Amino acid sequence: MSKVYKISAVTLLIKDMKRSCNFYSKIPGLKQVYGGPEDFFTTYEIGENSSVYLNLELSKWINSDEYGHPKNLLRIILHTDDVDKLYSYFKNDQIISHLISFENGPSNASWGERYFHIRDPDGYILSFAQSLKS
Repeated sequence: MSKVYKISAVTLLIKDMKRSCNFYSKIPGLKQVYGGPEDFFTTYEIGENSSVYLNLELSKWINSDEYGHPKNLLRIILHTDDVDKLYSYFKNDQIISHLISFENGPSNASWGERYFHIRDPDGYILSFAQSLKS
């Protein structure tokens, strides 16, 4: 069985990358390590050598609930030692597979991780990832 062992990152879905980068770059303790104002995805390391990250992802699909509050703006990324085994476990467990929805199957990302996304029973996006670097 593959286990989840830490929160790696929180991803905020945003409307304007340049504006968001201007803000997050000013916060002491955050260091941009990937992307930037002209990219669709930017990562800030929180603290020095911490392996904890804040991601910004440009999204034109930001929706609002009936009160006008933004929804689907948060993604929690959890590291696991085997993405494919965990995905298979979720797919094959009758209880889990009926409680969640799958956003995608395991995929390799340009930033060096293999991952998949699900939506929990309340619609929050959970991403499970493992490093492709040895």
